[in-house]
Amino acid sequence: MLFSCPFFTNSMASIFTTFMFIFFLIWISRRVQRTATKQRSVLPEAGGAWPLIGHLHRLGRSKPAHITLGNMAEKYGPIFTIWLGVHRTIIVSSWEIAKECFTTNDKAFANRPKGLALEILGYNYALIGFSPYGPYWRQMRKMVTLEVLSNHRLETLKHIRQAEVNDSIKEIHEQLVKNNNVLLEMERWLESTALNIICRMVVGQRFGKATTKVENDRNDQCRKALRKFMDLSGEFVVSDALPYLRRLDVGGSEKAMKKTAKELDDVTKEWLEEHKQRKISGGVKEHQDFMDVMLSIVTDDDETSSHDVDTIVKATCLNLILAASDTSTITLTWALSLLLNNPETITKAQEELDIHIGRERQVKESDMKNLRKVELQTRKLPHLKFISLLAFMLKYMHNLTRVEEEIVRILSKRLRD
Repeated sequence: MLFSCPFFTNSMASIFTTFMFIFFLIWISRRVQRTATKQRSVLPEAGGAWPLIGHLHRLGRSKPAHITLGNMAEKYGPIFTIWLGVHRTIIVSSWEIAKECFTTNDKAFANRPKGLALEILGYNYALIGFSPYGPYWRQMRKMVTLEVLSNHRLETLKHIRQAEVNDSIKEIHEQLVKNNNVLLEMERWLESTALNIICRMVVGQRFGKATTKVENDRNDQCRKALRKFMDLSGEFVVSDALPYLRRLDVGGSEKAMKKTAKELDDVTKEWLEEHKQRKISGGVKEHQDFMDVMLSIVTDDDETSSHDVDTIVKATCLNLILAASDTSTITLTWALSLLLNNPETITKAQEELDIHIGRERQVKESDMKNLRKVELQTRKLPHLKFISLLAFMLKYMHNLTRVEEEIVRILSKRLRD
């Protein structure tokens, strides 16, 4: 008796055969590449790599990645290589070698590999933190340093920081007087304060300035988008390791990134249009914010970048807001939790504040030079606990082992401890 399957036609058989042939060619090319690499490289390669995916299966288990890499370091030494999908990757677990990477050879490690988040969320690599090392990166870094981070500029904008901190504390006091009790989520309060400060410095307006429910909802949506940006930018994306799977959008990362990018772009576009209209009408204030400065400096004639002026301005301003608000919130939240768990530290700080400041006025930035114990405890806080576990994705721009354009991941085994 003959059995026929209508689904398995000749065309499907041809497709299946073609797929298997392509898979075989990829597997052979990987084997040849690894053999050639091993012959040229003096660095040991971790065992257990699978075809196509490399060592990804070992990093995707129940153990955190830094624990697995720490175990590998004990076996293969302080510097070795693994395969993250199609990318050969160097793992460094020695602070001496890491120091060499970030000091003596810092320019060689100044670049970053391409990735989905850097492309979609980073305005196609226009964000300073995501852009490759080159003339554009150096120019934007210089502009940010002079117009935002210089001592003169920080002193000029000191009134913004003081005003926002005072307003934030005043809001708490008003709630306390009104309700005789305040239930405060410190992380959100710190985030709101940091956002208001950096937004006034960058775009000249408070982030939390909402007079209607619609504006308040929009601010909440933007706040969530900023948080989503940070989450997605640090998320592992399958197509970064296995580029041939990008069309499938495994895990839905690309869809989520495009949605978040659009939400943030709508906000930055609105800010940009307001500044353009104000510039046309001649209503620019004497004390320009950073977006005003960028609009007066950046031109389409700039040959250091292929991006248009609007993209550069939006990307740079968004980069500053993201960097300042997120890192400040995380650091201050951890610092507060550590202080609460070390009451003797709080007692010492309060005693010094009572001696040098008293309780009749608020502490000013200029008072810090007299508060030695407070300054010392502030410096010690980050050493009590890591603020966050960071993995730096860097791209080695020179011929490390005669294999062009290797991706370099520097992870410290110290994180394991």
